Amino acid sequence: MEVKKLSISWQFLIVLVLVLQILSALDFDPYRVLGVSRTASQADIKKAYKKLAREWHPDKNKDPGAEDKFIQISKAYEILSNEEKRSNYDHYGDAGENQGYQKQQQREYRFRHFHENFYFDESFFHFPFNSERRDSIDEKYLLHFSHYVNEVVPDSFKKPYLIKITSDWCFSCIHIEPVWKEVVQELEGLGVGIGVVHAGYERRLAHHLGAHSTPSILGIINGKISFFHNAVVRENLRQFVESLLPGNLVEKVTNKNYVRFLSGWQQDNKPHVLLFDQMPVVPLLYKLTAFAYKDYLSFGYVHVGLRGAEEITRQYDVNVYTPTILVFKEHIHKPADVIQARGMKKQVIDDFITQNKYLLAARLTSQKLFHELCPVKRSHRQRKYCVVLLTPEATKLGKPFEAFLSFALANTQDTVRFVHIYSNRQQEFATTLLPDSDTFPGRSAVSILERRTTGGRVVYKTLEAPWTGSESDKFTLLGYLDQLRRDPALLSSEAVLPDLTDELAPIFLLRWLYSASDYISDCWDSIFHNNWREMMPLLSLVFSALFILFGTVIVQAFSDSNDERESNPPDKEEVHEKAGKTEPSFTKENSSKIPKKGFVEVTELTDVTYTSNLVRLRPGHMNVVLILSDPTKTSLLQKFALEVYTFTGSSCLHFSFLSLDKHREWLEYLLEFAQDAAPIPNQYDKHFMERDYTGYVLALNGHKKYFCLFKPQKAVEEEEAMGSCGALDSSLHLGEARGKPSCGLGPRPVKGKLSKLSLWMERLLEGSLQRFYIPSWPELD
Repeated sequence: MEVKKLSISWQFLIVLVLVLQILSALDFDPYRVLGVSRTASQADIKKAYKKLAREWHPDKNKDPGAEDKFIQISKAYEILSNEEKRSNYDHYGDAGENQGYQKQQQREYRFRHFHENFYFDESFFHFPFNSERRDSIDEKYLLHFSHYVNEVVPDSFKKPYLIKITSDWCFSCIHIEPVWKEVVQELEGLGVGIGVVHAGYERRLAHHLGAHSTPSILGIINGKISFFHNAVVRENLRQFVESLLPGNLVEKVTNKNYVRFLSGWQQDNKPHVLLFDQMPVVPLLYKLTAFAYKDYLSFGYVHVGLRGAEEITRQYDVNVYTPTILVFKEHIHKPADVIQARGMKKQVIDDFITQNKYLLAARLTSQKLFHELCPVKRSHRQRKYCVVLLTPEATKLGKPFEAFLSFALANTQDTVRFVHIYSNRQQEFATTLLPDSDTFPGRSAVSILERRTTGGRVVYKTLEAPWTGSESDKFTLLGYLDQLRRDPALLSSEAVLPDLTDELAPIFLLRWLYSASDYISDCWDSIFHNNWREMMPLLSLVFSALFILFGTVIVQAFSDSNDERESNPPDKEEVHEKAGKTEPSFTKENSSKIPKKGFVEVTELTDVTYTSNLVRLRPGHMNVVLILSDPTKTSLLQKFALEVYTFTGSSCLHFSFLSLDKHREWLEYLLEFAQDAAPIPNQYDKHFMERDYTGYVLALNGHKKYFCLFKPQKAVEEEEAMGSCGALDSSLHLGEARGKPSCGLGPRPVKGKLSKLSLWMERLLEGSLQRFYIPSWPELD
């Protein structure tokens, strides 16, 4: 019984301690951690942080809780050193988006100390999912969203980043941890950036990176994200980082191309670096260095164990058994600097490259380079003078430039930088420094200037005489520089320089092609590799739209082909009576279709509707046109509608009417091509203007340029009668003709003219009517 009570007491005590620990964890106070007041200044906070950091750093303090205490101190300083986070904490008790992470850290810290204080058996109670124990090496690589956007992405244009996405309760994360630790130690020493994102605490950043599972490993270079998809082993990760780098960073140099490579400084305005080594492939360290300094130097690699490298090795007296780096500037026959050592470290190479980033007398090709070579004066102790050679491009390798280069090589003053500029390429810049341009027509000149503001204001002094490179010119320039050290007021002229034109920038078309290529590459990677989960809704929408679009087009195409097959007869060169056979263009099934409407839609053929209703009529479609006049319009339209109503079910037939009073000339021009039906009128025929075409019907095929003609039977008889009257009149004398009664035709029934139109329509649909072809449709005036 006593044992049972003791057990209950222990359980109650454990629960009580847990509650107290949770409450204390929820009350994390960064001021208390650093031991400063809420009104402390940033200097006091920084001072307290440095003192506590030195005291509790895990490398110096062997206390078991030193690491956790150091994390607390770092988190507290992170909050209080940032004014925005500090303000949020003072007002709301929360430092911002990462405060939840800090509280979680504190809860884990409290629980772990509770676990240690009660001496539980590690073999039973230790689980590998405690992220603080498992990921202690990742603590210094943890990334937050703001840190990623403001630091990692801009820095990725100088070095690639390898980032791991991890989380709690991740079995696979435990398996890759030894490999990750080994790769991090190796690649970080080579210059690769390392980052770790905890998906549980930094969901926004994980979502931004497109990481939807843990563990995930990705690389970032030039702001672009690439995911690692192979097995997590050391060699694969190393190859992945190497694959991120551009392929043209380092050029292979041999006896055949070394002169061309080293002479490239004239075009790209950069020093050239050569690495001599026995390895058949370019070392990763050298590639990373070339990427970091690609804007300032050009890099080449010489494999000394390869045939074809003996001449260049002997030319520069290189020890083939030791890695050697040579830097060449304006003189390709002698290196400007040399470094030779086994097992070169990154820091040594960086220091060596930094000291040789520019040519001895670099050409000012952009405003950015001008800012770097000729910085703005910050104080009297930091004066920087630029000696500028203004020379035409044609004389670049002539005596004036060689003399200026030798003078720059002999210079020992750190405060003087020598540069040159093509006056024909940067005319505004050169004109500003040469007020009296008539003195230097096509010749070189030297100016000494000091920049005062970033806006372009400078003070300068231009040598009175043109620069020819003579000894007297050198002495004059040397005297000015010596006097300048004693009296800065020598630079008496003042001007505002215009911005330099970027001479090496690619043309607009190339920039557009590069941008398009990068965009297509990004889209490809996003769709098929990186963010395919996010792209799935968009892809589904695109493919659905394409399916609907193509489905509609295909259905319409089949529908049009069926209609055209039904309505478009093959051309016939002979009429049905002569050929003895016909090929129907409209099937009888089409002609017997039930009309879609309870009326016939008949439009007037005018100059407005002429193009759409005839000239550009779709293939296989015909327009049936009734010829009428104003007095017969109502009666003929009624009869026309009754006769063609049964044929309105066909979608290939259109119905119109044409006013004879308005467009007689157009009709008579058309009927000239149907000579057997309408003979060419004679201008001396007095019945020419009395010819009546009302009741004529034309079936016009706008696409194939032919028409079929319906002429009322009574009109045929009247034409014959009119022809006989014309013959009679021509045989009589004028006086006799006046005394005889006229051959007038008298009143004619109007509706009877269209009595046989339905039979003609049947023959039209059968394709058995004669066709009259015309070269082109006349204009309808």
